[in-house]
Formats: sequence, structure tokens, C-alpha cells
Amino acid sequence: MKLIYGVNDKPKFGQVIVFAFQQLLAILAATIAVPAIIGNGMAQSAALFGAGAGTLIYLLFTKFRSPVFLGSSFAFIGSMFAAFAGGVSTALGFSGLIMGAAFAGLVYVIIALVVKFAGVNWINKLMPPVVIGPTVAIIGLSLSGNAVGDVLKFATYDVANSVYAMNGAGWAGFVCALVTIFVVILCSVYGKKGVRLIPFIIGILGGYATAAVFTLIGHFANVEALKVLNFEPFLALFADGVTFSSFISVPEFTFISAIKGFGEITPAYVGTIAVAYIPVAFVVFAEHIADHKNLSTIIDQELLEDPGLHRTLLGDGIGSIAGALFGGCPNTTYGESVGCVAITKNASIITILTTAILAVVASFVAPFVTFLSTIPACVMGGVCITLYGFIAVSGLKMLQGINLSENKNLFVVSVILITGVGGMALQIGAIKITTIACALILGIIVNLVVSKAKETE
Repeated sequence: MKLIYGVNDKPKFGQVIVFAFQQLLAILAATIAVPAIIGNGMAQSAALFGAGAGTLIYLLFTKFRSPVFLGSSFAFIGSMFAAFAGGVSTALGFSGLIMGAAFAGLVYVIIALVVKFAGVNWINKLMPPVVIGPTVAIIGLSLSGNAVGDVLKFATYDVANSVYAMNGAGWAGFVCALVTIFVVILCSVYGKKGVRLIPFIIGILGGYATAAVFTLIGHFANVEALKVLNFEPFLALFADGVTFSSFISVPEFTFISAIKGFGEITPAYVGTIAVAYIPVAFVVFAEHIADHKNLSTIIDQELLEDPGLHRTLLGDGIGSIAGALFGGCPNTTYGESVGCVAITKNASIITILTTAILAVVASFVAPFVTFLSTIPACVMGGVCITLYGFIAVSGLKMLQGINLSENKNLFVVSVILITGVGGMALQIGAIKITTIACALILGIIVNLVVSKAKETE
């Protein structure tokens, strides 16, 4: 892919701030969604801080050569729920979040040491393009349901007929999503160089403005269905007048809440956390490789060799521990970030570094965090349709050099795509093997079985 800004390029200061803001918008919804799902007093602003801190650590370990942002990992949601299960106190639950991230990080460190001494050739043989390509495509396709669900957030889902029943609110949200999608597309395709670099910012602002118009019409016409935006968080900021806390607030960091729970830790609880987190870390390892293979294709630089898989693993593992220490969520490389790099053709590492710093600073700025949290799901859904689509296409592009008329290649790709699109995810005891991991594991097995077959004449 021909990049506008390569990894080592340095855009002007003003441009970097704008590009970083765009990256932040791209990863925001998923990053703050995890603490919202888990609940138990987890703070979204703390998760944002943890993501920024984790990314800074990742960049240090990878020698500032891998342009991707780390955000809250959805793979560990079940593990995080386990930390609070069984009548566990909130304080002990928070301490469990930190312990769990430490266990997962330790797995990454061990694998990194193995890779350091054994090299990465075995990985390339185990997961060649015929395996990695469709797996990367599945990463995007498996998220498609989330994007469509957000676009039609305000519609009513008819379970019996598997369709969305459109109503007033559904149509309003749908229009906002369409505006967002087409603004992003038009900016990316027809915009000048400066516009092509920030299509998501313009798209989100266009969708947000459309939602604001619908909401104002709904307010004056007293039509609840048109009130797409929720301004209550902004009103809450100034409920007690204009005060210092209206603008600056310190996130509720996980380690502060966890201190009280350390005295409650028992060997049985440690075992529970270990069982909940360690197996998932091995699953996320597979996704880690797929993400970096995809990013390598986009920037035309083999990241598993330079800076090296051992460095990306260490950065991801230690970054996850930092993310949980501050925000409770282990981190992972974000497909949304990779998609943003692919669409904007901006792989500047300075942009990612600035995004990480911006995430840390923004977590203290109350109005900024409030604005981000009020972006409607339908608008973010519109953005994600393009982001997830680019991830899927990036994976399919890896198959361009593969001869799919050969059955041995065709079966590998077929198994990965069908199990991935079909949503094959397995729960084995306390261990959940995600859709991506299932598809990848089956693909590896099939490839090993057929790899010795001769090419047909």
C-alpha cells in the first residue's frame, strides 16, 4: 500500500494533533465499552488512561516501529467477570483485575522469551499467508454484527424473524449512520490530501451534527423518537455550577480501589483468577500475530522480524498490565487502529505516540470525556462499517498470491472463513475460545494436514 506518511515520517505539529484525535475517535467506543459492560464501579476515563499508558509502553518495547494503538481487550471480558463473581467484594474484584492482567502478561513474557531464542520461522511455517489472510479477514467480518447493531441501535430487533423493525427512532439513527458512512467515503475518495487524512473526524462530526438536528427537532416538537443525542451528561457536569471539577477530574484508577482488597486475597481466589486469565492469554496470542501480520502488509514492513515478535509480545504484555493497573482492562492491539492506518494511509508512529499522550491527558478533561461518551452508537457504527470492512479486505488481499484453484489451499481458506463467519466459539469449562482463535486453530490444523500434498499439474 502506498502510504502518505510512512512509519518514520513526521507530519507538522498541527496535523499530528488532528491525526491523533482521529485515531482516538476510532478506538474510543471499544476502549470505554469494556468497563461499561463489566460495571462494578469501573471508570471509563481510567480505561482511557490505561489504554494510553499501555500504548506508550508498547511503543517503547517495539522501538517506535509498530504504528498501532492498544485498547481494552474484549477477549478478557469473561475473565474480568470472574474476578467479581461469587459474592466477591468490589475491592477484591479490583485486585483480581490486576492479578489477572499480571498472569496474562507473564504468558506473553514466556512466549516472547521462546520466540527470542527460537526465532519466528516456525510461526511463518505454521501460519503462512493462506492461513493468516482469511484469519485477518475474519477479524473484520466477525465484528460486522457489532457495527450493524450500532447503526440500528434505535430500531427494534425482531428475534422471531431476524430483522430490525424500523420505527421513528430507528430511522433517525439510521440516517445519522448513513450520513457518517458517506461523509467518510466521500472524504476518502474525493477529498484533497488533507481531507483524505482525516475522514473519520469529518464523518463523526457530520453524523454528530445530524444527530443534534434530529434531537433539537425532537425537543421542540416533543417527539422522543427523534432525540438521538443525550445531553444529560453535559448538564450533569454543571449541575453544581461552573466549578473546577466541571473541567478537570481525576479518573478512579483501579490500583487505588484494589489496595483495600489485597488483604482479602486467598489461595483459592488466586487459582480462580489464574484459570480465568491464563488460557485466554494464549488465545489472544493468536490474534496478536494476525493483527501484526495485517499491519505488516499495510506498512510493507515485517513487524514479526523488525522490531521482532518478542518485542511486540513484551510490549503488548507489559502494556496490558499497565492498562489493568490504571483502568482494570488488559490491552490488545486494536483492529480499529489498524483500519484507520489503512484507510488514511497514515502510518506515522508520531501519530500513535501523540494519540497515546492525548488519551492520557484527555482522561482528566471532564468535558472532553463527556463529549466522547455522548457520540451516538449509530454514528460510531457508521464509522466501524468502514473500519471493519478495511480489516476484512486487508486479509483477503493477502490471498492474492495464493492459487485457490488448488484444493489444498481452497480447503484451508474455506474452513477459516466458514467457521469464522459462522461464529464458532467454544466454552470449555472456564475457558472460552473466541471465534478468531477457533478459526485460526482449525486453519492451522487443516494446513498441516494438506501441506505435503503436491501441486496439481
